[in-house]
Amino acid sequence: MKIQEVIDRVLTDSTGETRIAPTCDQLMTGDPQQEVKGIAVTFMATVEVIREAAAKGVNFIITHEPTWFTGRDVPDWCAEDSTYLAKRRLIDETGMTIWRYHDHMHAAAGDRIYWGVADKLGWNQYLVPGQKAPWLYEIPQTTLVDLAADLKRKLDMTTLQTIGDPEMPVNKVLILVGGGSLGLGVEEMPMQAMEQTHADVMLCGDVTEWTTCAYIRDAMQLGQNKAMIKLGHERSEEAGMEYMATWLPDLIDHCCPVIFIDAKEPFVYL
Repeated sequence: MKIQEVIDRVLTDSTGETRIAPTCDQLMTGDPQQEVKGIAVTFMATVEVIREAAAKGVNFIITHEPTWFTGRDVPDWCAEDSTYLAKRRLIDETGMTIWRYHDHMHAAAGDRIYWGVADKLGWNQYLVPGQKAPWLYEIPQTTLVDLAADLKRKLDMTTLQTIGDPEMPVNKVLILVGGGSLGLGVEEMPMQAMEQTHADVMLCGDVTEWTTCAYIRDAMQLGQNKAMIKLGHERSEEAGMEYMATWLPDLIDHCCPVIFIDAKEPFVYL
């Protein structure tokens, strides 16, 4: 099977015959007409991910986030940049083809990043029905500190940022992954969602300290049962790409190996 056929099958399986335009879901490098030997799915095609994929015999990486450091993923701004040139050499030397799967992944029914997050957390049975993003889960009652400990274990994290009373009761959890917690262009949206769903805690990816963070901190200081746990963009979405490694093989008739490579949290905490 050629790489382009894999791409076409993924797009059609995501949104039918509809194609989002304009979109960042483009081929970043490589030849779509070559035969696919192996596929690596990942949150981001970092240098280490590319090296690991090449070492495992993969010639095609499907990445959720940018290869070239901006949302548009167009390297016109960095054509002479030393980091871009060195990464490009690595990609050329490994013969890697890289395709970004972002907009159509989020546009698929249920949002396929959320599929993986809920599966990783073991929360599929707790989803409150009849919603669109943000997703609300009614989990067995716990406390903020115990929920944080469970998230660290399941998402392989050592540190979490939180706002809220560690001992507060938690039952209703609102999830906004990645940049969704910035409001998707409507910065008040996360706060409105907290109020409308009566959520106890929001799990979020990216945050702005003067919007939802400030809102939840004021709510806490007023004695309201509200909290936030910041996972970060990468940790809040990587599970969606890990889950992709479970459904992609059937879609491409098991024509080649499909592996997941964890891009890993970008920060080291000192």
